[in-house]
Amino acid sequence: MKIIDVKTFVVDCFRTNWVFVKVYTDEGITGVGEATLEYKEFALEGAIQHAKEAILGKDPMQIELIAHDLYRDAYWRGGAVLMSAISGIEMALWDIKGKALGVPVYQLLGGKMRDSVRIYVNGWFSGAKTPKEFGEKAKEAVKRGVTAMKWDPFGKNYLEISNKDLTTALECIDEVRKAVGNEVELLIEGHGRFDVQTGIKIARELEQFKPKFFEEPTPPDDIHALKRVRDKSPVPISAGERLYGLRAFKDIFALDAVDFIQPDVSHAGGIMELKKIASLAEAYYIPFAPHNPSGPIANAATLQLAACTRNFSILEIMYSDVVYRKDVTDESLNYHDGYIDIPDKPGLGIELNEEECLKYPYQQHTLRHYTGALTDIRPPETAFYF
Repeated sequence: MKIIDVKTFVVDCFRTNWVFVKVYTDEGITGVGEATLEYKEFALEGAIQHAKEAILGKDPMQIELIAHDLYRDAYWRGGAVLMSAISGIEMALWDIKGKALGVPVYQLLGGKMRDSVRIYVNGWFSGAKTPKEFGEKAKEAVKRGVTAMKWDPFGKNYLEISNKDLTTALECIDEVRKAVGNEVELLIEGHGRFDVQTGIKIARELEQFKPKFFEEPTPPDDIHALKRVRDKSPVPISAGERLYGLRAFKDIFALDAVDFIQPDVSHAGGIMELKKIASLAEAYYIPFAPHNPSGPIANAATLQLAACTRNFSILEIMYSDVVYRKDVTDESLNYHDGYIDIPDKPGLGIELNEEECLKYPYQQHTLRHYTGALTDIRPPETAFYF
């Protein structure tokens, strides 16, 4: 079997653009991956094109060799663009291998340890502006069976936060906690906003709400800053969505800087790289809770990892999405009691509809985190897909 083509499909999805990768073989077996990288789509398409030139004619079953050579031969190693390109292609190769052998990817990675995985939802707060509105949105989510939810209550603050804005953020968390009760898990997102002292101050204020974790309190550029927050935080600290490759995670574990680790299958190097990162985390007794707010193919890949990874803890998933998410792939998720079942189809268990993808071409989107538009995360018309 040989690789004969690689195509990229960039699909507008309101918040960003999904970037899907499809690898074709001379035996008619195709594989899909996802390299969705917010706001760097043109650079990513170029990186995938360069990777395509390097892998045409190669055996798609040699996944480790192809991923290794793409990384080695880049020369300027690491970074979000290169690693996302590798991730999307690597994912597609696992899909091909699973289909060729007639088994789900998790069977190729050691077999299933669990039939379903607990989820927490992101995006449930869409459109909320005031603490009261967040509370009402939270009640609606719980009625749909949600048992864990994450959000960023910190507005457009960066590095520091005024007492007034911090009070508003804490009022928001308080309203949500009152709305959902103590049994629902709350996860507080920091989006890498704060300096060390502010991160510590906020972590101490969060203790009263008993969050599962405080995510990415400091910018991702310096894991020593993260370590300093964790040393003085009374709540668990999570991070890792903006780290790329096994070696970056080695450093964060050696420094003892996190309580939960959150690599993204679309950015950190793909399925096998995440499996290795999870195994390294396991040696430190650190739970594996992957970042997963993107599209249906990244979600399918992460579910395969959830099936076969010992220290898998909880899976992020978006609460709702654009109405045509159901059209661009044949995604089918079975949700119950706060859990999603692991699919058993060969490969990643998902197929891309190329014609539907072409109906929703690239649209420019910009980062909302520091503009005050953070909750404008979904269009007026959305659909639940699980």
